[in-house]
Amino acid sequence: QVQLVESGGGLVQAGDSLRLSCAASGRTFWNYVMGWFRQAPGKEREFVAAISQSGDTTYYADSVKGRFTIARDNARNTVYLHMNSLKPEDTAAYYCAAGFVRTAWTNERYGHKEEYDDWGQGTRVTVSS
Repeated sequence: QVQLVESGGGLVQAGDSLRLSCAASGRTFWNYVMGWFRQAPGKEREFVAAISQSGDTTYYADSVKGRFTIARDNARNTVYLHMNSLKPEDTAAYYCAAGFVRTAWTNERYGHKEEYDDWGQGTRVTVSS
């Protein structure tokens, strides 16, 4: 199990950029796939981005592809979400998630919130038009 703490959310204008960070506790960060999900008021929690254990493979929702970049620093036990060209529809609470890798993940698993074991408390992003 890992404890996750997100930071970096805030109120920005459309077109601005933000960087979210997620700090993980524990010494087994390497054993986890990391993902970002978001949830807007009244909506289901949805996949945003994910990154493999080594960081060499990334996955994105179509709605953020080309604007958001996920990255991880295994030496610092931290995963980042760089968000550019923000839109009002990006407004949501953003959650960091960790999925323990027992066997190699197929591509399809990365986007499913049920595959992730541990979650942060969320950080709110509000984009004004």
